[in-house]
Amino acid sequence: MRILLVNKFFYRKGGAETYFFALAEGLQALGHEVAFFSMQHPNNEPSYWSKYFVSEKDYVGDISAFKKVQEASTLIYSFEARRKFEALLEEFKPDVIHMNNVHRQLTLSILDAPYLKKHHVPVVYTAHDYILLCPAYTMVNGRGEVCDACLDRRFMHATKNVCVKGSRAKSLLASAEAEFLKYHHSYDKIDAIIAPSEFMKSKLDEGGYAGRTITMQNFLTDSQMEMARKVTNTRKFEDSASGKRPYFLFFGRLSQEKGILTLVRAFLKAADSGNTHDEFRLPSNWDLHIVGDGPERSEIECLVVEAGSQAASRIHLLGYKSGEDLQREVGNARFSVLSSEWRENMPYSGLESLAAQTPVIGTRIGGIPELVVEGKTGFAFEPGNASDLAEILGKASRVSESDYQVMQRACNEYVSERCGQTDYVHQLEIFYRRTASGK
Repeated sequence: MRILLVNKFFYRKGGAETYFFALAEGLQALGHEVAFFSMQHPNNEPSYWSKYFVSEKDYVGDISAFKKVQEASTLIYSFEARRKFEALLEEFKPDVIHMNNVHRQLTLSILDAPYLKKHHVPVVYTAHDYILLCPAYTMVNGRGEVCDACLDRRFMHATKNVCVKGSRAKSLLASAEAEFLKYHHSYDKIDAIIAPSEFMKSKLDEGGYAGRTITMQNFLTDSQMEMARKVTNTRKFEDSASGKRPYFLFFGRLSQEKGILTLVRAFLKAADSGNTHDEFRLPSNWDLHIVGDGPERSEIECLVVEAGSQAASRIHLLGYKSGEDLQREVGNARFSVLSSEWRENMPYSGLESLAAQTPVIGTRIGGIPELVVEGKTGFAFEPGNASDLAEILGKASRVSESDYQVMQRACNEYVSERCGQTDYVHQLEIFYRRTASGK
């Protein structure tokens, strides 16, 4: 089959791009011909198809006010993207179009390409966030509350609640985009939607897409699985006995919706030497490693300083890591923590942890509970509840070596059964053909 993959970024920026490039690798490995449509950017991977990529758009960077207004005018509908997409279609003649993140930089205008009116090419869309349901992507309102207001498809709620980056102007623009796409029937041109979690599928169905959705959990590439196995430390308890300190690991963006401040407060509560509650108490040799960067870094540093020198010796801000350096952190951690306070879909950080046989402590929100099988692949807690998390940290620190090895086997079984690249692509082939036949 000839498959056209579409994503606004053509470099490894986040989870959507991890999926995008892994999908291309898997499809090509099975003999499919793959083409790409994306946006120009200095960090892009090389591609023959880059001659069709749209010009770079920057809605948040350090550019002039005039340039921002000029580029914002193409946020909702891009004639450049439609024209270049048409040219690519004429050359490649795809059997299937598989879209990922396209809003703002590419826009749904590409589905108005004249070629698609002449030839019915099935369009599949993988939902990496909640943009089909929420102008702010996250289903979190301007007060930081989880929110279902826009499920009624009246998207001006986002302006009323100032949902986009605390800016009424940006919220209005996002609401206008969502209303335009609704009245332009842009989403009606998508034949099928892949939801990476059962939770996301339920929300898409509730928001008006029932009958077009299917759940296909995110996968890991063979190389990712091999790297995870390579760096997994199966001697964690012996290392602890020999003087190495066991640790909890957070890796990701240091932002409010990720719950990083809740995690730090919970760790400080559990590590407090004056804590008299056995269910909270954390042994003095346990640490917290934080990998990543983001807007909450300075607040984390303040919390650590206020807690004193002992806290500073146990909470380690390690900055950004990637590749084997990151995988080594994941593989050596006793537990990783998904402390998100928004409805994460199917986070790769959770999958990568399980692949490294590192159990996950995760919030009961979004798709995270589908990763955390209580007492097997990890432990769950209520989002935003530092006391609940402190208790779980204490509980996790008391897991025996034999019980921990059982948990490691459960993690390995989880990814082996559900997250294989070849199995995913075989299922996707079937899905493509069923979509093309109208089933």
